[in-house]
Amino acid sequence: MTTVEAPQSSRSVLVTVADVVAETADACSLVFEIPEDVEDRFAYRPGQFLTLRIPSERTGSVARCYSLASSPHTDDAPKVTVKRTADGYGSNWVCDNVSVGDRLEVLPPSGLFTPPDLAENLLLFAAGSGITPVMSILKSALDQGSAHVVLVYANRDEKSVIFAEELRRLAAAEPERLTVIHLLESVQGLPTARTLAGLARPFASHRAFLCGPGPFMAAVHEGLAAAGLPKDRVHAEVFTSLSGDPFADVEPIELSAEEEAGAATAFVELDGENHELTWPRSQTLVDIMLARGLEVPYSCREGECGSCACTVTFGEVEMDNTGMLDADDIAAGYILGCQARPVTDAVKIEF
Repeated sequence: MTTVEAPQSSRSVLVTVADVVAETADACSLVFEIPEDVEDRFAYRPGQFLTLRIPSERTGSVARCYSLASSPHTDDAPKVTVKRTADGYGSNWVCDNVSVGDRLEVLPPSGLFTPPDLAENLLLFAAGSGITPVMSILKSALDQGSAHVVLVYANRDEKSVIFAEELRRLAAAEPERLTVIHLLESVQGLPTARTLAGLARPFASHRAFLCGPGPFMAAVHEGLAAAGLPKDRVHAEVFTSLSGDPFADVEPIELSAEEEAGAATAFVELDGENHELTWPRSQTLVDIMLARGLEVPYSCREGECGSCACTVTFGEVEMDNTGMLDADDIAAGYILGCQARPVTDAVKIEF
């Protein structure tokens, strides 16, 4: 029995494992029962993830992000799916140790890998356990709209296909709306950019979402570019192992008179509300928002997960670590709130 007696931070919650589902020989799903008093904090969007505290004999614990494979529109309870990886401490611990009735410490849902509009036609690419957030998006789109959904799913062999039976049922129920294309390394070999471009070309007007190992993602990006999909309609999710402790509470910020005098002003739009904040040059945006008691989205505070990504609409910031952002993201004005410090005297931010 793996049970945590009390959460170790003000942000985390203890959830009960209601079910453990063996998806394949090396992947399992955990279905969580969320306490009623925090259900609103665990409302999530398709494609988001949960951060779990995993016990460690060496460091006490490590944090691992696992995508929600459930849909907020079709499933009664949130579910994460975990696949073993070579030397994967967190994934192997989950698969070996967690059983029904256990309690785990979890942070609320986070992440930006989510469609802006579920009514759009979607072109989805996944490899291996990359299917987890993609499955959430797929089921949500089928339930909420009437758009066309195409899934290209790569695996080693037929036995490695996570959610194989569920995908068959969905395709049979929505034959006009859902197209599922399986790529098996044992049959076709590793997917190439040329192959992926050919599959994508008929759906170049769709919005694309992709998740999987690095080489697969690189091939998909190249294939989508060759097929003519604009970069602003291609969205990628990247798996990372967090090095910091996102469960740690943030210490109150104490500013000197000099810091107060030289501070910038931040005008922040968050969840439709506008906030004006004093922003000391030495503090990150996430730090000052937390100090004001604002529910800013964040997970790792190390620039590794992208949960705190937002947009600068006026002014300029600098970042210690650009992390998950590529050059195109930065050119478009995206920043990581946990890494951003003000350069100009006034900065406008939108979450």
